[in-house]
Amino acid sequence: MKWRTINLSPPQLLILLFLIFQLLGTGLLMLPVATVEPIHWIDAFFTITSAMTVTGLVVFDTGTIYTTFGEVIIMLWIQLGGLGIMSFAVLVFIMLGKKIGFKERILIQQSLNQTSLGGVILLVKRLFLFSFIIEGIAMACLATRWVPEFGWGKGLYFSLFHSISAFNNAGFGLLPDNMMRYVGDPVINIVITFLFIVGGIGFTVLVDMWVKPSFRKLSLHSKLMIIGTLVLNSVAMIIIFLLEKDNPGTMGKLSGMEKFWASYFQAVSPRTAGFNSIDLVQLKDPTAFFMMLLMFVGAGSASTGGGIKLTTFLVIIFAVIMHLQGKNKMVIRKRTIDISVVYKSLSIATISVLFVFLSIFILSITEKADFVTIIFEVISAFGTVGLSMGLTYELTWIGKIVIIFTMFLGKVGPLTLAFTLAKPKTEKVGYPTEDILAG
Repeated sequence: MKWRTINLSPPQLLILLFLIFQLLGTGLLMLPVATVEPIHWIDAFFTITSAMTVTGLVVFDTGTIYTTFGEVIIMLWIQLGGLGIMSFAVLVFIMLGKKIGFKERILIQQSLNQTSLGGVILLVKRLFLFSFIIEGIAMACLATRWVPEFGWGKGLYFSLFHSISAFNNAGFGLLPDNMMRYVGDPVINIVITFLFIVGGIGFTVLVDMWVKPSFRKLSLHSKLMIIGTLVLNSVAMIIIFLLEKDNPGTMGKLSGMEKFWASYFQAVSPRTAGFNSIDLVQLKDPTAFFMMLLMFVGAGSASTGGGIKLTTFLVIIFAVIMHLQGKNKMVIRKRTIDISVVYKSLSIATISVLFVFLSIFILSITEKADFVTIIFEVISAFGTVGLSMGLTYELTWIGKIVIIFTMFLGKVGPLTLAFTLAKPKTEKVGYPTEDILAG
């Protein structure tokens, strides 16, 4: 009997590996030792998908329903999803002294969203070095706050879990009120936000900053990410403060300093982090809508975060500005941007918007919830953010499947999924040009 070899493209193989680990993680969470009481397979699959896509949406309170074994499985799958399956495969290959071939390098390039094969192995090595050092330092900082509160064992465990969850932009927490009890705590606010800002800015940017200490020598991508992140976070903080400072359900009863920390935390968290220090159910509609925009934009390319990515958003904005100025080339900081980057950015945004609309439409039929709450839930899932206005706990089984697929799409990326389902074709024949009226 002859076996046929199935040739899979890099995007198809990555998705297949992702699905395999989803099923493996689901099986582990279904074990009696993982939960304090039996759970349905769809809830286990939802949780492990949320962990592996570093989202943070949960159908149960993580610290209540899961045992320490179950929590450790979730923590490991967060790390696996945040740093990437292929990154861990490279680590294993290096430890075993195996040679990494051309096909493996292509897979790594695809998984880390790099434009070339050059230096991908070095990038992976630095990725792990950065990640473990940052998570270790953050754990030590959080321990200074949580060890006195919970004791050595629980305090260190809490510090480790939340360091990994925050750096990977997962949003999983072991406390039932997330970070609300620490709304004015400087240590918790600074450490947790530092973790998901650094994790969300992108490994490419971190490596670039390491090898090029001077801002002037950084790549255009790194400059756009750094400046864009600072501007967006600052503007978001001001807007959220102005909208919520008098809301008694969120920030109205807080002191002046607590309002500052709450505004800052909620401004940076929607960039795919998933932690919250105020009650999101009580948000005003304008604030909820503004946070949806932040969640849709998301973090940086080759980061632990999701969304369409900040650089994608900036390329589209610059393309619109250049068109209005009557220019046929996009130039940013004396660098010409290839038209293929514009097409890619528009494709990502268009596919994302269409799929988000479809998910909202389905959930508006299946779920008994406020329309704003449904939109918030879908965009949070797509941006792999993990923030929720309370709908996750009440989802129907159809709603859970929709959100699972939305989280999956947000993690693997719209174009990766599109290339998996439809093989791109190159036109070999040229045709006459004709105009179409637009606008």
